[in-house]
Amino acid sequence: MSRRLPPLNALRVFEAAARAESFSLAADELCVTHGAVSRQVRQLEDWLGLDLFERRGRRVVLTASGRAYLSEVSAALDRIALATSEQLRATRAQIVRVNAPTTFALRWLLPQLSSFQLTNPAVEVRLTTSDEPIEKLGDDCDVAIRGSEQKSAGYAVAEFLSEVRLPVCSPRVLETHPIHRVADLTHHTLLHTATYPGLWAEWLAASGHPGLAPRHSQQLDHFYLTLQAAIDGLGIAMGPTALVALDVKEGRLVFPFDGPALPAWRYCSYVRDARLDDPAINIFLAWLRDLGHRFSHHA
Repeated sequence: MSRRLPPLNALRVFEAAARAESFSLAADELCVTHGAVSRQVRQLEDWLGLDLFERRGRRVVLTASGRAYLSEVSAALDRIALATSEQLRATRAQIVRVNAPTTFALRWLLPQLSSFQLTNPAVEVRLTTSDEPIEKLGDDCDVAIRGSEQKSAGYAVAEFLSEVRLPVCSPRVLETHPIHRVADLTHHTLLHTATYPGLWAEWLAASGHPGLAPRHSQQLDHFYLTLQAAIDGLGIAMGPTALVALDVKEGRLVFPFDGPALPAWRYCSYVRDARLDDPAINIFLAWLRDLGHRFSHHA
């Protein structure tokens, strides 16, 4: 059924005039003339067949009908304003929920997100961290990032970043005991991560020094702690090139050797097939691909 509505512009003018009980103040608020307010109010009164104001010389006072009508009209306009505000906010700030491993999020994704937000202010990235299988994330995630390809039905998978592992350390470490060849590691502390216990043994074997004994070895339980320990000068870590790229660029870390390079992670994005047409998700994925291409290394 069609709604029987009065002239909507006249309603807006009436509400402003009724709140102030002044045609002049309403005219100032709406940036129109006093006469325009008077004409709009008279048009509404004629349409309703009611007197909404009593004219007392240059003053106006709401009638009982006018006060009752103001209460309903103000509430309706407030609801319209709130609905409009919420719709504009939803349109202007499209949300993309991203889930990534903790070390990757801390060492690579977060430092880059400011550049994404500057170029895409209408898209808000909400980042959470975990290593759970993709299927367990459910509908709480729009884009998942994992460091190895998982076979997940119903998801579009795309590799966007590859990296290798090389020894990495603070420049301060080399000031005390410079490194010119692998044998010089006998003067240094090698940093190990509990979840990747064989990395140094694998690298030393690849370099032709499988039996090398360092001065010390130190193990930490999380990989991001191992990288932070290297930055703080506690020893030499096996660093994934993408995750330490900014630290190397800014001089906090250096690569004492050019090789051999061990293969590391190949990072992939996962998006449900049903969400592939989402514009905000595709903006984020395109940015992720472009950025990953600049950081990628291959063994």
